[in-house]
Amino acid sequence: MDRHHSQDDHIDAAAAPADRIAFVQACWHKDIVERGRDAFIAELARRGHPPDALEVLEVPGSFEIPLQAQILAKSGRYAAVVAAGFVVDGGIYRHEFVAATVLDALMRIQLDTGVPMISVVLTPQRFHEHDDHRRFFREHFEIKGAEAATACLATIANLKRASLLRASPPRRLAKRRPAETRAAS
Repeated sequence: MDRHHSQDDHIDAAAAPADRIAFVQACWHKDIVERGRDAFIAELARRGHPPDALEVLEVPGSFEIPLQAQILAKSGRYAAVVAAGFVVDGGIYRHEFVAATVLDALMRIQLDTGVPMISVVLTPQRFHEHDDHRRFFREHFEIKGAEAATACLATIANLKRASLLRASPPRRLAKRRPAETRAAS
């Protein structure tokens, strides 16, 4: 079972395996966002990722995700951090600012720390609090959660391969003598 923490819980500082993932979830529109989290967890399980290598944390809203993600990335305990939130238009321009700020911050964090930030922070062009929109976005978060799991595992694998390439000495091609070159042609 995944470990689930609210913003007030303490996380023990034990060293984590190389494939440990942190999932940071905003609680604004939690009933919608948690569909993405559940789909993420289900896809990880389907792909054989150990459930005890996932840490789920909650923050109040999407604006609080980057600070939590940065702390997790700098801890050295996680191979990747996944961020999930739903930034909606509440009738003022603020949602565009919040969405851009969150995504810009996540990009900066991953470039500064080398820890991938996988985003399931979605900003619909229009969202209304009626059943059709709520159903559509719950289903959409399920799709995005599964896609995020696939992207997360692929990114971790790519970084492991890149790390192995950096650690191994460069391969040198053997020099051929002119006669061998003509004979090989």
